[in-house]
Amino acid sequence: MVIAIFFISIWYLSLFSQTFFQHRYAAHGAFTMSKGWERFFFIVAYITQGSSYMSPRTYGIMHRLHHAHTDTPLDPHSPSNSSNIFSMMWHTRVVYQDILHHRMEVDERYSKNLPSWDRFDRFANGSFSRLFWVALYVLFFVVFATSPWLYLLLPIVITMGAFHGAIVNWFAHKYGYINFRLKNTAMNLLFVDVLMLGESYHNNHHKHPAAVNFGRRWYEIDPVYYVVRLFSFLKIIRLVRHKGFRPAIAH
Repeated sequence: MVIAIFFISIWYLSLFSQTFFQHRYAAHGAFTMSKGWERFFFIVAYITQGSSYMSPRTYGIMHRLHHAHTDTPLDPHSPSNSSNIFSMMWHTRVVYQDILHHRMEVDERYSKNLPSWDRFDRFANGSFSRLFWVALYVLFFVVFATSPWLYLLLPIVITMGAFHGAIVNWFAHKYGYINFRLKNTAMNLLFVDVLMLGESYHNNHHKHPAAVNFGRRWYEIDPVYYVVRLFSFLKIIRLVRHKGFRPAIAH
């Protein structure tokens, strides 16, 4: 029971950080926040994502490239360019590392106005940090796992971000339904979204990338949208309307 609660908690908390902070805020600028709150959510993302933490700046660049070049050879993650889900996710990792370590030349339009905390990201993406989280997860399983079968969940916990990405970037470009006809393969996965907090409404998102609500029809419930509205009401963030990727940080 403890392992099940832990796994479910990590699944949704790490996914919330990804969709709220790295995706909607960093990549698309659906809202702004102060520098203090931005640093706070850097730390929240690190704690909730652990060994699969993603630099918001690097994620933002990679995701913008995905929108600009969907299903073309320049797309960092598309089933159109890979023979299977594993090769696609490996290519995604290579692109992520190349951007993170400045081995890849990036046009300024993909990197402008992104949240940046270089010292923190160097630590959070470093080997010591990754191994620390892996050791912590292993220790947790050793203490609380009541069956050897539960250890099958351990690799998913360690690579949680990759699993989230695989669901959207592979399956939502191969299966599902569309609300909008687009020049790419993005589709919505309605019944999968109970696991994905709005992220699997991918066709909607490619039509309206900066929209804070990923759902478009009445039955497409995006739970993170209501959290965003709550944060807006509490003045933690400020909702904006814009055509670019992301406005400047509010101070």
